[in-house]
Amino acid sequence: MSSVTVTTWSLEQNSPADLLPAAAPEGDVLIVRAEVPSPEFSRFLYASVGGDIRWTDRLGWTYARWQEYLGRPGVETWVAYDRGTPAGYIELEAHDEGVVEIAYFGLIPAFRGRRIGGHLLSHGTARAWDLAERWPGRAPTKRVWVHTCSKDGEFAMDNYQRRGFRLFDTKVELEPEAATPGPWPGA
Repeated sequence: MSSVTVTTWSLEQNSPADLLPAAAPEGDVLIVRAEVPSPEFSRFLYASVGGDIRWTDRLGWTYARWQEYLGRPGVETWVAYDRGTPAGYIELEAHDEGVVEIAYFGLIPAFRGRRIGGHLLSHGTARAWDLAERWPGRAPTKRVWVHTCSKDGEFAMDNYQRRGFRLFDTKVELEPEAATPGPWPGA
């Protein structure tokens, strides 16, 4: 099996003032929190957004594993809709001591390049900063972080930096090369 070199960049914000919001895109784009944990919907978003950029780590998750993860306090899924159609999502995962990770973020391929991504990232990052307001007992957010890699979309890193995220770590690793899993094959 052949290998591919993958560079992973970790970025962070340490204050809500670090967020540099993008302008809202033209058209009828709405961002809504998926408040009811739904393994079916979350797997659809994961496979549809990540299929062409080789997201594979969750493809083997069982229904029960999805349900357990999505039901954890401080895990939130925010979905962008373009005229009623899911266009992409951002998934937030609260950790201890006021840290919130942007666990997943991206757009379904047909919606890329339409300025929805910057708007969704801005909205989702703002929701990471005020996450404790929706989860009584959670510490206020002190840090929001994300990682992106060389397999992600060509504009991912630029979008994070334009939103005010700063690089704090870079890793280069060899990974087994995987076939593109979808979104159609096995999606």
